[in-house]
Amino acid sequence: MSAASRPTLAPDPTRVAPEGPVIFAVMDGVGVGRGDEGDAVTAALTPTLDWLRGLPSATTLAAHGTAVGMPSDKDMGNSEVGHNAIGAGRVFEQGAKLVAQSIASGALFRGEVWRWLIEGVHDSREPLHFIGLLSDGNVHSHIDHLLALLDRAAADAVPKVRVHILTDGRDVPGRSALRYIDTLEAALAKLREQGFDYQIASGGGRMHLTMDRYEADWAMVERGWDVHVRGRARKFASARAAVETLYAEHPELDDQHLPGFVIADQGGVGAPLGPIRDGASVVFFNFRGDRALEITRAFEDDSFTEFDRSPRPKVRYAGMMQYDGDLHLPKRFLTAPPAIDRSMGELLAGAGKRQLAIAETHKFGHVTYFWNGNRSAPFDPALERYIEVPSDAKPLEQRPWMKAAEVTDTLLQALREPGPGFDLVRLNYANGDMVGHTGELRSTILAVEAVDLCLARLVRATEQLGGVLIVTADHGNADQMFDGEGEARQVRTSHSLNPVPLAIYDPREPRLGPALSLPARPGLSNLAATTLSLLGFAAPDDYDPSLLA
Repeated sequence: MSAASRPTLAPDPTRVAPEGPVIFAVMDGVGVGRGDEGDAVTAALTPTLDWLRGLPSATTLAAHGTAVGMPSDKDMGNSEVGHNAIGAGRVFEQGAKLVAQSIASGALFRGEVWRWLIEGVHDSREPLHFIGLLSDGNVHSHIDHLLALLDRAAADAVPKVRVHILTDGRDVPGRSALRYIDTLEAALAKLREQGFDYQIASGGGRMHLTMDRYEADWAMVERGWDVHVRGRARKFASARAAVETLYAEHPELDDQHLPGFVIADQGGVGAPLGPIRDGASVVFFNFRGDRALEITRAFEDDSFTEFDRSPRPKVRYAGMMQYDGDLHLPKRFLTAPPAIDRSMGELLAGAGKRQLAIAETHKFGHVTYFWNGNRSAPFDPALERYIEVPSDAKPLEQRPWMKAAEVTDTLLQALREPGPGFDLVRLNYANGDMVGHTGELRSTILAVEAVDLCLARLVRATEQLGGVLIVTADHGNADQMFDGEGEARQVRTSHSLNPVPLAIYDPREPRLGPALSLPARPGLSNLAATTLSLLGFAAPDDYDPSLLA
């Protein structure tokens, strides 16, 4: 971006920027729960967070539903929409809502990409393949979208469809896969009654195959390639038979970790039903980008070297959305993503302010790609520094401290380097969310405590550097580890609908924090204007207002 084309910021005459950096810390998945036995945040020893939440500048923020662009307030928030809202300063309609609108209006099916996919299989007589997460979690996908695609494929006279399912157990209850499989099988059975050959072809858990992110574990994607494309995995007669057998054999596993399987003819002993061959059309029906990028690269990248794809089928491939606008992945997509412009990061780059973004691998793209409005590259590399601390590939419940200390070490070292300092630091502690997804209460309590230890170090650094500290979260998770009560209680591995904390620590203030002026429903989208104000800038008129009085 040239200097002349950068958006500009006007000064805020009522605020003076601190001498040191504004440090913006996101405690991923640390919401404000009910304080019951399933609230790992309340159960954790968190003296620093407790102190921060006692400041006059502390409040809670909405981080789910319409406050972050989801279709309704029954929809949980997630890291993508949360960081989008924080960085954009406005609420944009997000993937789930955009896809639902596009399907309901018929725009998706009138589009060139859908027609291109259908024409391909009409010409080749190969199946149309759908790959994606099978649930109604509405974080990465929604089963209703898949069912609508299947109905339209039949209306467009596609004779053969194969569905490759990824079981969830992360954004929905841990062992709920059979519910979604039964719903899908019922829909497929109705279409088969009309003369269409529509069947489930393969499957496996989302954290075992296909849905890796941030290049943390390419072996996951390779396992997905083997299962979906090559049809190489343990054979079963049906998806229900596969899941029931794997449940019995692996009582310690929930849906997200199930091994891969394929459905075979002749009662499960014959040939796989759905390897992806030359001439097929393939739709990855997830709408969220982070866990869709690597499988997309495997299908589209001619110079791909992460694993051996041979024989690589020549297919027509499309995503439900474009997952990376900078990298143009995928090349073709069914629904346009939200067009987020003038994010906080872009505005500060235009103002010549230096920014540092840091997180461990699990959440690195959250403080870069999602924070920047779904843009991977810096707006001005001379002013921005991105640091990724490699995550462990070992079980998170066994190491709930993760890389929080290393992220903090690296951050503080960078802040004390000679030369011009950073004006804004944005960092993410992944522990509350990533360990919360395991469903292990004790481990999640330790995860929250590890973050609190690091917050104490940030408080001291803020004082020493003459900065300001903002602490919040992108959504809840660790704050609600159970659903139901008594005998009906179940372990919850998905995000919560709870609000998230916000505290602003400013050592310059007599009461250690600025006074707040809160709208009726303050949310994550108010934080960009708040941060700009702390840096001495007036936010654009269309930003949601600052929370500072």
